[in-house]
Amino acid sequence: MHLVTFWVASFVIAGKAPMDAAYRKLLTYSYNILGSFEDAKDVVQDVMEKYIHLDKTKIENEVHYLTRMVINHSINFKNKFGKQAAYGVWLPEPVSTETAETHLIREQVAHYTLLVLMETLNAKERAVYMLREAFNYSHEEIAAALDITSDSARQLYSRAKKSLSQYVPTAQYHHRDKLPQYIDAVVNADMKTLENLLAGDIKIMADGGNKIRVVKDIEMGAASTAQLVQHVYALFLEDKQYTFTQINHQPAICFWQNKRLYNCQVFSFDEAGKMKFIYSVVDPDKLKSIKFI
Repeated sequence: MHLVTFWVASFVIAGKAPMDAAYRKLLTYSYNILGSFEDAKDVVQDVMEKYIHLDKTKIENEVHYLTRMVINHSINFKNKFGKQAAYGVWLPEPVSTETAETHLIREQVAHYTLLVLMETLNAKERAVYMLREAFNYSHEEIAAALDITSDSARQLYSRAKKSLSQYVPTAQYHHRDKLPQYIDAVVNADMKTLENLLAGDIKIMADGGNKIRVVKDIEMGAASTAQLVQHVYALFLEDKQYTFTQINHQPAICFWQNKRLYNCQVFSFDEAGKMKFIYSVVDPDKLKSIKFI
């Protein structure tokens, strides 16, 4: 039997709280720290394997103990295996928050823009910020989870928040009505309409991973971005079916080839409703978990 399945089953047999919820919580913690669903699954699996063989007689709360193990293992993993893309800019693995197709807790999945910005933090700052902001941990609880002092937890949180001061959490998905206008402008090469949808300082980033060459890593400015988007569409996306969806709580367009996800574009809007960021993921390894519906 798979070790994770065995672990869940053992708790059910013992009459304890449902472990599926705990497993989802652990995955969500790890994903928000790592920005990779596949890596998060590996981290949680590794923790489970270690935990099964521990002497548990002195462990008072097994879920809390596992949470601490997963958080610290995620930090160590992030420090050891810093991610880079051979082609383009490394972007987080997108997760659908419109369908419940993963084991993550959908409501607690970090916004995509936040995951991108958190790449500027070190792993411990990232963990502290997520525990405080997404999971409402107190500084004392964070200190206990990371085996640091409460003062250190406060300092790490303060540094992280300062680094992320440009991030203003807003309800991004209510701008989803702009996506049909965007795709119509791209399909019809209507550059004027396309530029009007974009913020003047828009930034587009592309991630091809280690397999797919991208036309350009980063482009900035409305006119240049509009030209790049239309050029990429004409070269690679014109014959692809597309769907509108929600990725990490933000509007997104998925382009499909034979019901396999070919390109995922995630959008971030400014307060005026203009497109501020476009994150384009074409790395096939990061697109496997999103299914055609």
